[in-house]
Order: sequence, then structure tokens, then C-alpha cells
Amino acid sequence: MNLSFFDQFSSPSLLGVPLILISMLFPALLLPSPDNRWVTNRLSTLQLWFINLVTKQLLMPLDKKGHKWALILTSLMIFLLLINLLGLLPYTFTPTTQLSMNLALAFPLWLATLLTGLRNQPSASLGHLLPEGTPTPLIPALILIETTSLLIRPLALGVRLTANLTAGHLLIQLISTATTALFSTMPVVSLLTLLVLFLLTILEVAVAMIQAYVFVLLLSLYLQENI
Repeated sequence: MNLSFFDQFSSPSLLGVPLILISMLFPALLLPSPDNRWVTNRLSTLQLWFINLVTKQLLMPLDKKGHKWALILTSLMIFLLLINLLGLLPYTFTPTTQLSMNLALAFPLWLATLLTGLRNQPSASLGHLLPEGTPTPLIPALILIETTSLLIRPLALGVRLTANLTAGHLLIQLISTATTALFSTMPVVSLLTLLVLFLLTILEVAVAMIQAYVFVLLLSLYLQENI
């Protein structure tokens, strides 16, 4: 029974071919295709308003040099948001519960921000490894600690996103299983667990949105340190 709870996180396959790529591309089908006109219907208007709001929130902590990253940060935000929300639907697969995928998103973008800082301002980027006024005996240890904290940033990004979504999915499945099992023996308790399941689902919708925002916001903060 315990193993079956984790079967939902295994990548689905058809004839031995993993379907994770299809599940990653499916959210793009939900977005309306571009037209010759700027605004064609209410859905396009709502989409443009949401993209403008997300872009404004992501670029607030950045200087003008970081505005070049607006397209990739906004696209990543919408991509993660759609995948996380679609993964809450029944009989669906959430690619962001896979640590390998999250690390594949986090590591190249983190490395790009680091290389941007080393190229544009190498002295300031290396200066983050040793705060000003550090006592001389503590310099080697502090450099080692700061370097380690710098290198684990992409791992922390991927693990944070994976752990939050995985825990939410497991809780939903556990409570839904309890609701079904208790329905025939204790219907009153089953109704209470159903109410808890409903509230937990609302919470998971909020978590899916917040985790997508936090993932991209931390990348933008890493970028701000290097521009």
C-alpha cells in the first residue's frame, strides 16, 4: 500500500517511451495562439494582463540590466504555474514532482546568472565569498562556507519545488483514500475527511502558485546579485 502511494510520481510511458515530454508541452496548448491584432477576445485580454502583472512583479527587484531576462523569467513562471496547477487534476502527471526535471531547470539558469556576474563584474561577484571586515583566521573557513552555499543554490531550488509538490500530492492521496475507506463504515467521519480534503485541495492550489513564483523570484534575486 505504501509503495502504491508513490506510483503517481513515476514517469508514465507508452510502449517504453516516456510521456513526460508530452506532459511538459501540453500547457502550451492551453494558451491562445497569437493573432494579427493585439487583443482579439477576453481570454487574450486576461492573458496579457496576467503576463504584464507577473513580469512587473518579477522585474521589481532587478535593475535595468536585468530587464533583458524578462522573457525567460516570465515564460518560466507561466510554465511552472500551468504544470503545477494541471498536476492537481485527477489522473494527471506532474513533471515538477521529478527532482531531475527541477534540477535541469534550476542548474542552467543559476549557472547563467553566475557566469553573467563573473563576466560583467568579477571582483564584485568574488567579493560575495568574503564579507568585508572578516578576521584573518576565519578567512579560509568563511570562503569555504560561502562557496558551498553558492554551489548548493540550484540543489535547494530543485529540492524545494519537488518536496512541496510531492508532500501535497501525498497528503491528498492519503486523505482521499481514507475518505473512500471510511465511507461504508463511518460516514460521518468520512464527510469530515472529505471537508479536510476540500480545504487541502484549495491549499495545494495556493502552494502550486506560490512555489512557481518563489522558484522564479529566487532566480531573479540571484541575477540581481550578479548585475
